[in-house]
Amino acid sequence: MSDTEAHPVRISSHPAQLQALEPVLKKVRTRVGDIPALLALAEDIGHAAPKPGEGSTAKLWELLASVTAVDVAAGRALEPHLDAVAILAQAGVEESKPGAWGVFAAEGPGLKLEAKRQADGNVVLNGSKPWCSLASRLDGAVITAYTEDNGRAAFAVNLNDPGVSCETPLWTSRGLREIPSGTVHFDQVPATPVGGAAWYFERPGFAWGGMGVAACWLGGTVAVARDFRTALAKAAENGREPDQIALAHLGEVDRIIASVTAYLAQTAEWIDAGSSADSSNAWSEALRVRATVAAAVERVQTVVTQNLGPAPLAFNEAYGKRMADLSLYVRQHHGMRDDAQLGALALKGDRRW
Repeated sequence: MSDTEAHPVRISSHPAQLQALEPVLKKVRTRVGDIPALLALAEDIGHAAPKPGEGSTAKLWELLASVTAVDVAAGRALEPHLDAVAILAQAGVEESKPGAWGVFAAEGPGLKLEAKRQADGNVVLNGSKPWCSLASRLDGAVITAYTEDNGRAAFAVNLNDPGVSCETPLWTSRGLREIPSGTVHFDQVPATPVGGAAWYFERPGFAWGGMGVAACWLGGTVAVARDFRTALAKAAENGREPDQIALAHLGEVDRIIASVTAYLAQTAEWIDAGSSADSSNAWSEALRVRATVAAAVERVQTVVTQNLGPAPLAFNEAYGKRMADLSLYVRQHHGMRDDAQLGALALKGDRRW
C-alpha cells in the first residue's frame, strides 16, 4: 500500500482524529473512475460533512484534501456537491431535489443565462451556461444567472427538467477525463432564488468555497509528494540511495507542504472565529490562500518530475493520471490576474504588513 492510499491529509487535526476519514477513503479508492458511484458517495458524505464557517472548517478541508489525495477527479466531483450544500444552507434554502449537486458560476463569450420573473411570481431560466462540469450526471445545481436589472444572482435548478439540455464536449485533455465540462442550455426552466440580488458573490461563503477548492489542490500536491517519497524509498531499498539533489528536493517539498498546511490551519481558525464576516476581507484571504496553494502545486510538480524523469509519466498510470488531473484542476487559479486583484486590494490598505 502506498502512502497515498494509506493516509489522510492533515491540516490541523490530531493524527488519531484523522482515522475517522479512512473508511471514506477506502470507499473512494474502490470507486475511482466510476463517476456515478463517486457522485452517490458525495451525496452520502454531504449529509454529515462539516460546513465552512461553522467551527470545523479545517476538518472540511482535510476531507476534501484527503479524497483528492486518493484521486484528483474524485475530489473534483466531491467539492462542488459540498459547496452547493453549504450555499443552500447559508441561504436558508432546502435542497429541493435529492442527489448530487453542482455549482455553475462561470461565464463565457457569446453565452448568457437570464432569469426572469413570470406573472405568477415564479422565476424561469433561459439561455446557456458554459463550464458546467458533469451536468448530465447531476440532479441539481446552484447556478448564477443575469437578472432583469443586469445583475447576477444565484438560483437552484433541477437539472433533470425537460428544458435542460447538456452538450457533450469534445474533451481532448488527458486531465480530468471523467469530469468533462460542457455548455448547458436552459429553456423556460423553473428556478428557485438562492439569497437576494448579488448575495451569492457578496457573502463570505463565496470566498470560503474558493478556499475549499484550494484544499483539493493541496490534497493532489500531497499525493504527488508521497509519490516522490515512495519512489526514493523504493530506490533505496534496491540499493540506489538518493543523491544530495534528490534529498534537497524532498526537503523542499516537505517544507512547502508544511508551510501551506499551517497557513490553511490558521485560515480555517480565522474563519471559524468569525473574522471573515466582512466579505471583502474574506475574498482577499481567499486570493492569498489560492495563490499560495497554486504556487505550491506548480513547484512540487516541477521538482518531482525533474527528479523522477519520464518513466513514471510514461508507465505509471496512477502517477500520470494524478499529474494530468492536477495540472488541469489548478488552472482554475488565474495566476497573475488573481495576484493583480490582490495587489489592488493591498494598495487600498487591505494587507497584513
